[in-house]
Amino acid sequence: MRRIHVGNALSAFGLGFTVPYLYVYVAQVRGLGSMTAGLVLAVFAVAALIVLPFAGRAIVRRGPLPVLLAALVSAALGSLSLGLAGNATAVLLAAAALGAGQAVMQPALATMIVDCSTADTRSRAFATQFFLQNLGLGVGGLIGGHLVDTTRVSSFTLLFAIEAAMFLVLVAVMATVRMPHSPRMEDAPAPSARGGWKQLLGNRAMVQLSVLGFVLFFACYGQFESGLSAFGVEAAGISTSALGTALAANTLMIVVAQFAVLKFVERRRRSRVIAAVGLIWAVAWVAAGYAGLGHGSQEMATAAFVSTYALFGLGEAMLSPTVAPLVADLAPEGMAGQYNSAFALVKQLALAVGPAVGGPMGASLHAPYIVTFLLFSLGITALALRLGRRLTEVQDQPWLRTSRVVARGEAPAESLAA
Repeated sequence: MRRIHVGNALSAFGLGFTVPYLYVYVAQVRGLGSMTAGLVLAVFAVAALIVLPFAGRAIVRRGPLPVLLAALVSAALGSLSLGLAGNATAVLLAAAALGAGQAVMQPALATMIVDCSTADTRSRAFATQFFLQNLGLGVGGLIGGHLVDTTRVSSFTLLFAIEAAMFLVLVAVMATVRMPHSPRMEDAPAPSARGGWKQLLGNRAMVQLSVLGFVLFFACYGQFESGLSAFGVEAAGISTSALGTALAANTLMIVVAQFAVLKFVERRRRSRVIAAVGLIWAVAWVAAGYAGLGHGSQEMATAAFVSTYALFGLGEAMLSPTVAPLVADLAPEGMAGQYNSAFALVKQLALAVGPAVGGPMGASLHAPYIVTFLLFSLGITALALRLGRRLTEVQDQPWLRTSRVVARGEAPAESLAA
């Protein structure tokens, strides 16, 4: 588990190391223009949408570790090629390899966490994963920003070469992991193998969780660097430095609050924790509305805008030990990889649609933008409470599994088998 967490931190570090500077690199440093730079960002999303359905099946059949190693090699080749690419075709092909590799890492690492944890330790394991991801993103972005120089192509080549080396180091680290045996699709009867996706779509709780996940990612992550930042600049007059402070406040809230929040949510119903996140994010959108539509001073507007990002971070810290373990608990034995990949696919769809919808609204339709996403946040609360009625007691309150075993004097294995 420690090696898996190192893997999460290193992959996040690589992501934060280069992605914030991709647009500048392609459009200005390589001189390929804003159109090509926009296509590169789109290719990341498209590559993820293409590979994730196949990744889920591969994880189930072969196990998460071989799939993760293949994804890391793809990401390393893509990153190195991106640093050396001098024309639009080469840049787009390299971005596709890097985007596909990074997309597949998420469900592979998540499935490894599921295989190496128990129902009692899973929430803490995913909370640690989220903490290290944000720490890696923040440190990577900070170091990368000090290495790049827009007047020197070589500085960006070095940046992407370091990222590629980081992925290869991660290959060496993860190759030493010895995963416990868990059931794979190849172990199951043929009908189960053919019906993987049909079985998933027939799981109404998983379908409801996927819809809820789409709204979560669409209304939060899909707005961070598009609609919400555009709203802050255009409606609230937020400076670029203040926007950077707001993003830092989001990361700082997650890093500082993650384990305190974990203690709070561990013994509470998962559905109600997610419902509470919807209410917290509704307050965040009210604060954003005050920043852009209120009549306070610029200092008050800036403070309200920074508070918006901090409140989003608090909600994210509550979701990390809640949603991913719930996906794992909804998956039948041996199908965790398929379920993790399906949920990652939903996330990618939301992250592709979110900026496309929120960006133009945040920049020009200020009041409708706030009202729309305030309603989406309240919708999260409603969807979470509805999902709670679909979950079993143990899925919604996983600690009951342990408490009932202790109360009955049964062995954990017998209880889990039952």
